[in-house]
Formats: sequence, structure tokens, C-alpha cells
Amino acid sequence: MSELAVISSNSRVVMHFSIKLEDGSAADSSKVHGKPARFQMGDGNLTANFEKHLLGLKAGDEREFTLEPEEAFGQPIAENIYQVDLTKFSSDTPAEVGAIIAFTQPDGREVPGIVRKIEGNQVTIDFNHPLAGQRIVFAVEILSVEDA
Repeated sequence: MSELAVISSNSRVVMHFSIKLEDGSAADSSKVHGKPARFQMGDGNLTANFEKHLLGLKAGDEREFTLEPEEAFGQPIAENIYQVDLTKFSSDTPAEVGAIIAFTQPDGREVPGIVRKIEGNQVTIDFNHPLAGQRIVFAVEILSVEDA
């Protein structure tokens, strides 16, 4: 019987993952959509901090890792929070606290922002990653590993 390949810095990996907050609530999961994640280590799909926890795992392994904000999505950055005039919103895209709205940048890219607060005619939009500042639990189930 041959040994199973272990994840190294150049492996191709297929895995199911879930990202949970400390309170146990789910933030994301590949199982919800029934499609495992497929990626090459080092291709930028996962941060180096996520990848380092996968090194040495093999098909069939299941692990959970708790990551501090700095290891996961970082701390919120004050410069990513903007005040926008309420008149910039429409009935098609109303400003509602908690809503995630796509804003078109000058270069044509769309960037999601979360409406955090509405005071008078000012709407506070947060362009930080929604999980910035959160300690998260990253759970993985390795389905296959191939050396690239």
C-alpha cells in the first residue's frame, strides 16, 4: 500500500472547509454549496497563515485551528471607513444598517462595503473585510493531496 501524499508548499489540495466565529456561528463553509475547495498551495487563494496550518496534513485528516485576527483577516483599518451622503443611495439600493452594497471604484472594480451607521444625512460605510478583527476557527477536511 502506498503512502498518502502530505501537503507541502507546492501541493494541489482538495478540501472542505468551514470558518466559524468564536461563538460557533458559521461565517463560510464549502459544504453548504457541496463544492470542495480546490487550490494549489501558494497560489494566493489562502493566506500564508492559513496555509501553514495545512502543511503535513494528508487525505482523510480533519483539523480545527483557531486564528487570531492578525493571522486571519487582520484588524479593521480606520482608513477603510468612509462617510457617504445619504443622497448617493436610491430606492434600488437603499442605505440600511447591515446591508452589504457593491461600490464601483474609478477603475471599474466593485468593492463591497457594509453600512454600519446612518446619522442624519451621513451613512458610515465600512470597506474592511467583514471578518476583520474577529478571532476565527478554521476547520478543514482534506479530501485529496497531489504533488504538483
